Amino acid sequence: MILKTYGWSFGVTALGLVLAVLYDGWAGIGLVAILAVLEISLSFDNAVVNATVLRRMNEFWQKIFLSVGIIIAVFGMRLVFPLLLVGITASLSPVEAVRLALEKGDPEEPGTYGYLLNAAHPTIAAFGGMFLMMLFLNFVLGEKEHHWLGPVERLLEKVGSVEAMSTIVGGAILFVVAETFAADHAQTVLASGVLGMVVYLLVNGLGELFNVDDEDDEDASADGDGDGDGVKVPAVARRGPSEAAKVGGKAAFFLFLYLEVLDASFSFDGVIGAFAITNDAIIIAIGLGVGAMYIRSMTVHLVREGTLSQYVYLENGALWAIGALATILLISIEVEVPEVVTGLIGVAFIVAALISSIAHNRAHPEDAQLERTPQPAG
Repeated sequence: MILKTYGWSFGVTALGLVLAVLYDGWAGIGLVAILAVLEISLSFDNAVVNATVLRRMNEFWQKIFLSVGIIIAVFGMRLVFPLLLVGITASLSPVEAVRLALEKGDPEEPGTYGYLLNAAHPTIAAFGGMFLMMLFLNFVLGEKEHHWLGPVERLLEKVGSVEAMSTIVGGAILFVVAETFAADHAQTVLASGVLGMVVYLLVNGLGELFNVDDEDDEDASADGDGDGDGVKVPAVARRGPSEAAKVGGKAAFFLFLYLEVLDASFSFDGVIGAFAITNDAIIIAIGLGVGAMYIRSMTVHLVREGTLSQYVYLENGALWAIGALATILLISIEVEVPEVVTGLIGVAFIVAALISSIAHNRAHPEDAQLERTPQPAG
């Protein structure tokens, strides 16, 4: 089971270590290991949230997530995207951006790759922070199957009964951030934050659209008026009871797209924080890429073991951790937040939710027994 789930991660780790030795000698191995641990610690809550989406996808799309998705995650978000961002913000050609990345310049020195990437931090933090904030708000203001922080979550659920409340609250948060402690970058923060909100609403809206199409296909098939085989499932960011039915086709594609944007939002703080460990963009890409592979394997492990069903508050804890990460990203526009703080807050929420779930299972053993059926996964 371990080899089947984590085999690719072990293989990528071996490849990453070989590349590190060839590129930077034996010192590269230590740096890659540290960066991989950094990525895993910062993104463990990402694995839990990914699992809530992945379990709704059929076997084919789960395999796409593990193959094509990891290529996007490792090469796209950990290597190519930072290069593009530096090139765009500093008006550099792709060749010049790559040249700067390979120079290993000091991030404190103006004109270096690390310095330019840090200069783009307000753009990165505002986009990623507002995308994750919308995901969190959609959760806390929406209907939930289980209430972990009972009084708080029930109150917020009532507030969320107002139409488009998550968008209203998200817009208010962005305005306050841009006009107060991020005032020095107000225009950039507003533009990037709005873009993050729009991307979230677009992907979520398309997911709802094609979920509706699937529901219509299912109804037509049941009535003998069509041959559709779609199944109605919650929209990509809507939290509700877990279902055995899996989706494919267009609905699964937008679930996949949603997962990739979510991974991008989680990767931002890791990429920026990695420059506190090394200023070598290639080593950073290798180390964070190895960590990203383990996050994907953890996601599949959670699905295959039915962990989210066994530990009923784990999803709640992960979403509260995302809310904390979104807040930290927005605060980090002006105030430097140590990566250890970001990682520990996420882990604290997950551990607290896990402990609460175990206590719930002991208090309600009959419910726990019904929830121990593992979810099949590709």
